[in-house]
Amino acid sequence: MAIDRVITFLDAHRSVFEEQLKTLLRIPSVSAQSERDNDTRAAAEFVRKDLATIGLNEVALIETKRHPLVYAEWLDAPGQPTILIYGHYDVQPAEPLEPWNQPDPFEPVIRDGNIYARGATDDKGQMFTHLKALEGWMKTVGSLPINVKVLIEGEEEIGGKNLEIFVAENREKLACDYVVISDTSQFALGLPAITYGLKGLAYFELIVHGAKTDLHSGMFGGAVANPLNVLATILASLMGPDGKVRIEGFYDPVRPLLDWERADFAKLPFSEAEFQAKLGVTSLVGEEGYTTLERKWARPTCDVHGLYGGYSGEGPKTVLPCKAGAKLSFRLVPDQDPLAVAEQFKAHVAKVCPPGVTYEIKEHHGAPAVLVGVDSPGVHAAVRAIEAGFGTRPIFMREGGSIPVVGLFKTQLGVDTLLLGWGQDDDNLHGPNEKFSLDDFHRGIKASAHLLAEFTRD
Repeated sequence: MAIDRVITFLDAHRSVFEEQLKTLLRIPSVSAQSERDNDTRAAAEFVRKDLATIGLNEVALIETKRHPLVYAEWLDAPGQPTILIYGHYDVQPAEPLEPWNQPDPFEPVIRDGNIYARGATDDKGQMFTHLKALEGWMKTVGSLPINVKVLIEGEEEIGGKNLEIFVAENREKLACDYVVISDTSQFALGLPAITYGLKGLAYFELIVHGAKTDLHSGMFGGAVANPLNVLATILASLMGPDGKVRIEGFYDPVRPLLDWERADFAKLPFSEAEFQAKLGVTSLVGEEGYTTLERKWARPTCDVHGLYGGYSGEGPKTVLPCKAGAKLSFRLVPDQDPLAVAEQFKAHVAKVCPPGVTYEIKEHHGAPAVLVGVDSPGVHAAVRAIEAGFGTRPIFMREGGSIPVVGLFKTQLGVDTLLLGWGQDDDNLHGPNEKFSLDDFHRGIKASAHLLAEFTRD
C-alpha cells in the first residue's frame, strides 16, 4: 500500500526532520518585536522553501501590512476532498530569560526525549509535522491522495488581523472541506485527543478616573473617591461566592453540557486531587454544580489579569491615586456573543460604579466559542489516522483556551476545523522552557500522513 511506503520513508528520515526542525526553531521569529522583523521574515522564507522543496504547486510568500503569509497548494486529486492546513511560524517573546534552563531559548536543546526551545510546540513543531507528512507522500508516491492547501501565517501571536483580511478577500481560493490545525494538546501522556470545543473570549480594560492628580490620603481621604477602592468594588461585583458571574443576562444564551459529554468527561483519567497538588494550590474553586473539567472546558468564566494604580514600590506612600485600572476577560461558551457580552459588561459597570469617579472601558480582542460535531466524515478520518499514528484511539475533549482563527474559518469559509493536538499540557507554551516530545513529533507526522489517506475512505 502507498501509505506503507510513506511510513517507511518517514521512519528513515527521523533524524533529518529533527535537524530541519532545529533550524526552524533557531530563527527568533517573535512577531511582537519589531527588531525581530527580519527574523520573522526569515522564518516565513524557511517555510516557503520547504514547501517548494516538497513539490507543492503555487508556493508563494504573500505580503501583508506586517508579516507575510505562506501559501501552497496541490489540487491534482479530482473528486477527492480538499483540506486546508493552517499553522503559524511566529512565536511568543522568550523573556524573561532567567527561568530558562539553557543560555539561548532559540538554540534547541534535546533533553529526556524532548526538544526545548521557544516555538517547539507553539506552533513550529506541531505545524512542521504536517509539512513532513506531505513530504513523505510527495517523495515516495509523487502525489497526494487528496487535495491540499497550506496557509501558514506570521501574526498569530499578535492577533492575526492581516490573516483575517486575507481570508475574507480570498474565500474562493481557500475553499475546502475541512481545516486542519495542530496547535492544541493531547489529553495526557499516551492519550491523544481531538479537541471539538474551544471557549470564546471577550477581553477588556477598565480604567477608573478620580481627581485630576494624585492626592495625600490624609488630607483628602474620605472627601473624594479613591479610584482603587472603586475599582475593587466593581471587580468584586462581577463574581459571587458560588462561582457564577453576576452580570444580568450573561447566562441566558449558554448552551448546557449534553449528557454524553458529562458522562465521557467523568470517564477520563483525571484526578482533581492530583491536579490540585500539581498546581500547588490549597483548593480548587469554580462554579458550583460542575466538575473541574466541566468548568475548565465548557462553562463561562471571568478573570482579572492585571491591576494598576497608586504606589506599589518599596516602603509606604500614602497616595490617593488619580487613576486605577484592571485588565480582565470573560471566557465564553457556545452561543455567547462577545459583542453582546461587551454590552452586558458595560451596563453592569454603569449600574454598580459608585459616584465621584468617571471610567472608560477599552475593548480588546474577542472571539466566539467553537463547537464541532464529532459525527462527521472528517472527524471519523481523524480518529482512524490518530489511532494509526499514535497506536491509541483518541478521546474527545474541549479546551478552555481560544483560537480565534477557528471561528474565522467557520465564518468566512463555512467549514469545521479538525483540532489535532500533538503537544502535552506541560509543554510550557508561552512560558520558559517550552518543549515538545520528539516521539510525539514523529507520531504527529505519521498521523498526518495517515489522515491524507483516511480522507479517501469516507
